[in-house]
Amino acid sequence: LEEEQLLDRRYQLQKVPGGRVALPVLEEKLSQLWLPREMPCGLVWIQDPIPSRAARRRTPAQKLRDELQRLLGESWSEELERDVPHAWQRHKDLVLLSEDSFRAAVWEKLGPALWETVASALGAQRLARRGRVLPDGMRSPSVTLLLGQDGWVEHVDNGVRYTFDVTKCMFSPGNITEKLRVASLPCSGEVLVDLYAGIGYFTLPFLVHAAAAFAHACEWNGHAVEALRRNLVLNGVQDRCRVHHGDNRQLELRDVADRVNLGLIPSSEEGWLVACRVLKKGTGGVLHIHHNVETLPTPALLQTPVLPAERASPEGAGFNGEARHPTEDGGKEALGARIRPEWQRWAEATATRIRGLLAELHGQPWRTSILHIEAVKSYAPHVHHLVLDLECRPMLP
Repeated sequence: LEEEQLLDRRYQLQKVPGGRVALPVLEEKLSQLWLPREMPCGLVWIQDPIPSRAARRRTPAQKLRDELQRLLGESWSEELERDVPHAWQRHKDLVLLSEDSFRAAVWEKLGPALWETVASALGAQRLARRGRVLPDGMRSPSVTLLLGQDGWVEHVDNGVRYTFDVTKCMFSPGNITEKLRVASLPCSGEVLVDLYAGIGYFTLPFLVHAAAAFAHACEWNGHAVEALRRNLVLNGVQDRCRVHHGDNRQLELRDVADRVNLGLIPSSEEGWLVACRVLKKGTGGVLHIHHNVETLPTPALLQTPVLPAERASPEGAGFNGEARHPTEDGGKEALGARIRPEWQRWAEATATRIRGLLAELHGQPWRTSILHIEAVKSYAPHVHHLVLDLECRPMLP
């Protein structure tokens, strides 16, 4: 076996009597240990081995638990320990706690001392706690600021700077794979219309990295629009973007876009007609259509192989060729690099629907081609966030 497989990393190398040195070895690996005859080696049992530095170092979660236990004293219980968060989102000096943390009534009695203790243990200056997303059509977060004066934070993805107020705007780190992918697309000289811009999740990578010439960013949430305007300035691209604040179904733009991003889930279907209207009627362009698609559980051997449309995609089958499919809740589900039958059926049905909308809108036939189907992440068992890259071109008479 390799030495790395034999070592017990809980303990460190230490001196023993007789001028010898003891190397910590995993007990279950002793039968596989090979000791060279030419070296004076032997097995030594040590009653109290010295813990390694890593073993002695308390994690933030352990430090938080210890500080709260000290604060509560005899009131501490196993129930309260289960109420202490073991994971959180960090935005520099602000820590965003999960909605299921500190639910017991006893925490309220501690008042400000609780949040000061939590912030100190986690090395934060500000604290907020996440609630459920509000059903207001804007995916507004329900976040309470617990410690600090405001919720504005800054986040950097792939060299793109985003600032937003965590109490008013959503930020999904699970979309990083799609942001990386669109940043690599060949958009030089193109005009982009982003129909659901938010704080600029995709607008900014298109402008900063994909070299789009100009972008029209549409968003109806006023808090997101404020953050979007700040982000355009932060990244120095404010002169190459026009922000349209309001319902994109009332958008007056026509015949301007080489590329349209429809980054709304679970479905962007309400924006399909708008996307068809803003595409250049003489040359067409590419639509990036987001959608949540339910996939039936299928044995691996029965999965559909990679389709020709996937292999022939001129915009690449995935960023750096890697399989990147994180789940929304931080877990992992092996989606694989194959296009599943349900995904293909959804893509084909969408292509047919878009083709019909374009033909009805312009009074002439159009051609739609599936360039690529990207699996961004999984939201729940068998529900996948997909993006369809659909090329739309008018057919010559």
